[in-house]
Amino acid sequence: MTAMELPPPVRVTELPETPLSSAHLNHHALPWVEQGGGVAMKMLRVNDDTGHWVSMNRFPPGTELPAHRHSGGVFAFTLQGRWGYRESAFIATPGSLVREPANTSHTLYVPADATEATEVIFFIDGSLVHCLPDGSIWGVSDAHTQLAEYLALAAAQGHPISRADILG
Repeated sequence: MTAMELPPPVRVTELPETPLSSAHLNHHALPWVEQGGGVAMKMLRVNDDTGHWVSMNRFPPGTELPAHRHSGGVFAFTLQGRWGYRESAFIATPGSLVREPANTSHTLYVPADATEATEVIFFIDGSLVHCLPDGSIWGVSDAHTQLAEYLALAAAQGHPISRADILG
């Protein structure tokens, strides 16, 4: 048996490079906007190329969101407070990183006995499908509909911001 001959190695410096177009944003520069029921949000980033979006949410103790699912995967990083999904056994605490597989239905809640608001950063791919209790769909959101809602709420609440600050 003859060994296969490998091509000469390529130096990474010889490969074409994508131009660097990094973006910096400090979330403290963006306002919290109230969405109702004491729930607040900040849109931190929307990527037009991938549809990926990053949002930050604040939930008061006792919050329970309607069941929903995402068409893509989600990572959630907990900054403060405690939260979980009715369909799972975990309780996330500060420093917890939670992974939601694509197309899994879940009901986010913050325990009523929580002593502080819960803050979570969500890294989301794809759309968000909002469900009614019977499982039927009442709406679909994505990066751009969430961004539009954030900008409209910010303006209505006296905090106009530029769409360009969040795209990147």
